[in-house]
Amino acid sequence: MNQSIIKYYYGDYDAIKGGGDMPNVSDKNSQSGGFQNALSTGEGRGGAEWPLWEVFIRSKQGLDHKHVGSLHAADAQMAIENARDVYTRRLEGVSIWVVESRHIHASNPDDAESFYEPANDKVYRHPTFYDLPDEVGHM
Repeated sequence: MNQSIIKYYYGDYDAIKGGGDMPNVSDKNSQSGGFQNALSTGEGRGGAEWPLWEVFIRSKQGLDHKHVGSLHAADAQMAIENARDVYTRRLEGVSIWVVESRHIHASNPDDAESFYEPANDKVYRHPTFYDLPDEVGHM
């Protein structure tokens, strides 16, 4: 009776789910030398292929979500669970958002002057355009 013990690591999510490109445990003809060799070399590990997720957390005192970091995960559910474990260990958050990094688009900081210039022509948007009553002293 030949038994083998298989030890799964954090990055082996695809192998556990039955997908990915991890070699089959019983496949003795595998080119990479089997499952254990693939684990030791990192070949086929899901972590290298998992997308990057940006994590936003709303604190108990805050009304808005703040970016706290990023992590790799196979899917949104795994990203939320990992974000909970990594970024809210002391129960400081009440809500977690995760967004796949490829879905975030940003303006170029080098183009900031031309990008924001149209707002300068709209003086009515500036608070100096309005006269404040004397009763309002805290503004």
